[in-house]
Amino acid sequence: MTDEKKIKIDVETKEVDSAEKELKKTGATKKHKKKGRDLIKEMEAKLKAAQEESRQTYDRLLRVSAEFENYKKRSAREMDEFRKFANESLIKEMLSVVDNLERAINSSNDAKQANSGLVEGVDITLKEILKIFEKFNVKPVESLKKHFDPNFHQAVMTEETDDHAKHTIINELQKGYMMHDRLLRPAMVVVSMPKVKSNDEKSTSIENKDNKID
Repeated sequence: MTDEKKIKIDVETKEVDSAEKELKKTGATKKHKKKGRDLIKEMEAKLKAAQEESRQTYDRLLRVSAEFENYKKRSAREMDEFRKFANESLIKEMLSVVDNLERAINSSNDAKQANSGLVEGVDITLKEILKIFEKFNVKPVESLKKHFDPNFHQAVMTEETDDHAKHTIINELQKGYMMHDRLLRPAMVVVSMPKVKSNDEKSTSIENKDNKID
């Protein structure tokens, strides 16, 4: 083999080696690019998952904050209710005492010979109890000459009369009481009803109407 042929073969061999190296580099580059794209996709997926988790955590935080605010408001209302009506049971028991004191005073006023000193003492005691009632915002229910309201009044009986409008309270047998906006006891009352006209009265009314001059 001549030297010229040897040189030619060496050159061709080197070119083949160079081409193989280039192919290997190209393949490696493609692999790196593919790995890079996969890594980017993986990072994007992780970022998306982290963002979703963050959103869910924030939503849970908002719900917990709202629930806590509602709890504080509910607790404040319950505490306020407790303060307002803590003495409700005691006040209810005292109502019968007030009733008896008022009856004693009314009875003594009707008596011809009443012990004025004793009556005065009972009256002072009653006024002191009523002052305590006012301190705890306990007030009597307005009844006399008011229209009957089943939310505050208990009708014990009715009375026929033409002196008052229908369902007007004309007598109070027992006082009712409110504590703040809560009813402690309804007032026991007598309610007016229009008189039922007899047949003679109806006939007279018709005759008067017929004889009326236009």
